[in-house]
Amino acid sequence: MNGMYDLHTHTILSDGEMLPIELIRRMAVAGYTTVAITDHVDTSNAESVLSALVKVRESAQLFGVRLLCGVEITHVPPVQIATLARSAKSAGADIVVVHGETPVEPVAEGTNRAACTCKYVNVLAHPGLITLKDAEGAAKNGIALEITSRGGHNRTNGHVAHIAKEAGCQLVVDSDTHAPQDIMDKHAKNLVARGAGLSEKECKQVLSLNIDQFLDF
Repeated sequence: MNGMYDLHTHTILSDGEMLPIELIRRMAVAGYTTVAITDHVDTSNAESVLSALVKVRESAQLFGVRLLCGVEITHVPPVQIATLARSAKSAGADIVVVHGETPVEPVAEGTNRAACTCKYVNVLAHPGLITLKDAEGAAKNGIALEITSRGGHNRTNGHVAHIAKEAGCQLVVDSDTHAPQDIMDKHAKNLVARGAGLSEKECKQVLSLNIDQFLDF
């Protein structure tokens, strides 16, 4: 499925400001056709978050949005990431995002490596100064690296884009939305991608990503 997508958003199920359906409605008005709600989880709440999101899927469809019920594995010890990612998929997650080694939070060293070597992970969010070796692992496992509009996390967008291209890794452009003002329109998404150093052709390819193919639906 093509169209505007955002694979990384948050609601009141973690630290966001909106109900899931308010987020979906606002994204629909902004032109999105695919939205992943990926609230922060650890071993304590992954199943309950997914159970709550599934109940919103029909409402999202009525607003013309395909809701991807997901999680963002956040500040979990690296050795536990694979087990939690597998558990989330077993619990019905359409998409598993891992909170990468952003330069503005104390994410445990080795988180990027654990995510990039796990076949149950789909997106490594804001991976900071990710190494080429880890990006090559992500490419091998079909894991996308994220270019983000989120303040602070976006400081390393240029590095992420450069390393992803060198490794042959898929890129995605996401908002990491927590509040209404975080939602990007089409123009803003393009600016974020261009600002990371992507050419117009590369921007078009990344922003028109076929989500069905990417997630093997």
